[in-house]
Amino acid sequence: ALWAAANPEVPVAAVVSRGGRPDLAAPRLARVSAPTLFIVGGRDEIVLELNQQAQAAMTAETRLSVVPGATHLFEEPGALDQAGALAREWFLKHLAPVAAFGSSVGAEGH
Repeated sequence: ALWAAANPEVPVAAVVSRGGRPDLAAPRLARVSAPTLFIVGGRDEIVLELNQQAQAAMTAETRLSVVPGATHLFEEPGALDQAGALAREWFLKHLAPVAAFGSSVGAEGH
């Protein structure tokens, strides 16, 4: 997702990475302009560090949310639900203006 979001020809309004490996997109991170949320398990120390490094390399709006006690796969009770709630909030914040614009455009065409 981050690799695609770095392409100015690809319209990306927001990105959420859950337990991802943003280091794999390291050469392109500075070109990502979409607001990006990194969600990492608190017990996934290596991936947490990789996400912190990615966040520091980016110029776009970013946030790092740590789910306490979660490991890499978020298999702990409630961990995946918490990650889902964080992603939902991020997308509602960053996609709502896009959705509102899109619906008004569609209304004009009818």
